[in-house]
Amino acid sequence: MCGVDSGRYLAVAPDGPGPHPVLLYFHGYQNSPDGVQDKGTVTPWRREGYLTVFPEGEGGSWSNVGSPHDERDELAFTEAVLDDVAERFDVTDRVVVTGHSHGSSMAWDVACYRPERVSVLVGSSGSFWVPEPVSCKAAVPVRHTHGTSDRIMPLEGRPIGSFHQGDVLEGIEAWKGTNRCAGDPRVETVDGVTCEVWTCADGEVQLCLHDGGHGAPSGWAGRAIDWVDGAAP
Repeated sequence: MCGVDSGRYLAVAPDGPGPHPVLLYFHGYQNSPDGVQDKGTVTPWRREGYLTVFPEGEGGSWSNVGSPHDERDELAFTEAVLDDVAERFDVTDRVVVTGHSHGSSMAWDVACYRPERVSVLVGSSGSFWVPEPVSCKAAVPVRHTHGTSDRIMPLEGRPIGSFHQGDVLEGIEAWKGTNRCAGDPRVETVDGVTCEVWTCADGEVQLCLHDGGHGAPSGWAGRAIDWVDGAAP
């Protein structure tokens, strides 16, 4: 566990010498870096040579834009983590930002509001919260996976007291506009996951749906890694 001024993060190195690409993974609500570091959605990245980095949420949660929490400037914290990682470890410029559930909402925010710090966004079961941005600061390639039966963070979002989770489809529209996507998407179905894939001038956008609930489908990490290999510099 490593410390920066505004919090902590866990870094787990892969086998073999660097430099390593970075997987920046935000844990879900009431979870922790220790609770997710060995999950099946993470370990395949490490086997592919990624340094896996897990920021720690304050009180097991995140103060992303629009969420009920307001304990820390999460974007400044994330930048401090990435700066510290670059100083401590032998890493490349490739940073894949991801997470699950509320952690995926954090990943969306980082990619949207600090795009210069990441290479691609790989979302899972969580997107922007209201107020949702109409567009982002700059384009990054986006692949988001969501269950159509998700009731924790449904596709259309849901209220949490006076706060409201965003609509995934509206969030995708923001990315399509930012990345300058044109035309209808092509549709690809693999292992029960159906992806709409837009061709864009500034980075591909994918929305991948499965009929499950609030969880990543089997094979999620492998498919994401294959996509990142083609999408990221």
